[in-house]
Amino acid sequence: MGKAIITKMDGSMFRKMVICGSNRLMAHMGRINALNVFPVPDGDTGTNMSFTALAAAREVEKLDTDDIFEVAKAAASGALRGGRGNSGVIFSQFFRGFCRALEGKTSANTQDVAEALNQANKTAYKAVMRPQEGTMLTVWRHMAEISTNIAYSTDDLSLFMREIMAEGYATLKRTPDMLPVLKQAGVVDSGGEGIMVFFEGMMQGVRSRNPQIVSEGSDVVEEAPDFSALASINPEDITFGYCTEFFINVQGFSEEDEDKFKEYLDGMGDSIAVVCDDEIVKVHVHTDHPGVVMEHAMEIGPLSSLKIENMRFQHHGAVSFLDAKENVDLFAPSATNERRELGVIAVSSGKGFKEIFAEIGVDYIIEGGQTMNPSAEEIAKAVASVNAENTIILPNNKNIILAAQQAIHLCEDSRVEVVESKTIPQGIAAMFNYLPDISFEDNLSEMRSALGDVVTGQITIAVRDTDLDGQTIKEGNFIGIYEGKIVCTYEDFDATAAKLVDFMMAIGYEMFTIYAGADANEEQTQQIEAHVAENYPDCELTVTNGGQAVYNYIFSAE
Repeated sequence: MGKAIITKMDGSMFRKMVICGSNRLMAHMGRINALNVFPVPDGDTGTNMSFTALAAAREVEKLDTDDIFEVAKAAASGALRGGRGNSGVIFSQFFRGFCRALEGKTSANTQDVAEALNQANKTAYKAVMRPQEGTMLTVWRHMAEISTNIAYSTDDLSLFMREIMAEGYATLKRTPDMLPVLKQAGVVDSGGEGIMVFFEGMMQGVRSRNPQIVSEGSDVVEEAPDFSALASINPEDITFGYCTEFFINVQGFSEEDEDKFKEYLDGMGDSIAVVCDDEIVKVHVHTDHPGVVMEHAMEIGPLSSLKIENMRFQHHGAVSFLDAKENVDLFAPSATNERRELGVIAVSSGKGFKEIFAEIGVDYIIEGGQTMNPSAEEIAKAVASVNAENTIILPNNKNIILAAQQAIHLCEDSRVEVVESKTIPQGIAAMFNYLPDISFEDNLSEMRSALGDVVTGQITIAVRDTDLDGQTIKEGNFIGIYEGKIVCTYEDFDATAAKLVDFMMAIGYEMFTIYAGADANEEQTQQIEAHVAENYPDCELTVTNGGQAVYNYIFSAE
């Protein structure tokens, strides 16, 4: 006997489909990130879509109902609130439109599902101010359009899904012909790929007879993604640098209000998406002035879930995608539930640096850095966890300072100040001037004064040919960076390290520290030690493990 034909999709089945789709996206997150060269080459589409789907899956997992509309409504609510980035916000609107079409239904046949797919398509297009063909919108639209004809030719849901997926894959294959940047990079659209990965998972849910459990991604083993496509795109092509997202908590936001706000955003940036439900407005925009945008939005209503990311630096680091804990890994060596007078939070990555900060008195460490910038909301959660009357934040990266300052406005139970450390060595220097027994104001003064006593150098490897800071850089060469500016680049590591050390020590410093990264090796470390010892014998030299990604070595001179 053949398998029984499935003609009805009820709430139980749709719940399995959403969970299976989310799990499959989580499993292929890195591969989708590696395709992300449009609208900006910041390599986070897989992350954004995966965590949007994960938010939807978490909501439907809580339900025990056969009512498809109730499950679809929960998925839409979760996706809207969990939507990340441009692709995530658009993805959330597919859920929203799908839900709208199912209102009043307890189950759906192929014609109902086709209607829901078309409504999802219309809702997503409406959310985007300037829809671009060759993207996830195009892939979904082609599947939605053909679904109507397929629905009238079969009532078999499995066959229906397979045929619309065939159209989706055919459209995805054509996306490089629609967007020149995709053809240049030699990839298909990352958002379209994400849609197809999600549908593959949903297809598994159609036939599944067993309950499905949401995967948080921690048990996924995936090959390291190939970011060569991102490297082929010039980060200077990123017109607006900051991906800015937030909720406006307002009721009764009319279509006229929505259009007026979109018009304002159009003058401030691009990749604009504004979506609403009965209680909140979700906003996504790429802009060079996130603070100005948020100030304007605050005239409409109070803001929440603020997130600002520097996309140029996401590109530079080839993106380390967010972990399954939503980009927040709080390391709390001295955390207690008792209310304290003073607390310190630092943003850092690398096991060695985390241990250093813990040893010198930091109360909480947020996992983050060059390619993984925590949001204002995530920093605010860390402040709440510290449970102090007064809290100091060390961003340790210039791209995190703004988010840290925005977090101040989200913290009602603690007085919060940011000591604007731009590098990890600056943060360490500030902590050496921190004394828990003196006043909050005196600590702020001492820690800020320490920032100017240290300079930072970094060594990394070029991911593409380019001309920057007056340097002609070849792919694969080593790069020496001093205080954020490229000062040397050579094919030879020793030459690069020696030149950077000499540049840093030109005006004379008493202490020099070498922080070895995850990609450092003992021979290179010994070469740097030897150069410092031979040329600067009066300088106190320290070598320690930072364990950081991106930079083979970080140097500190003070």
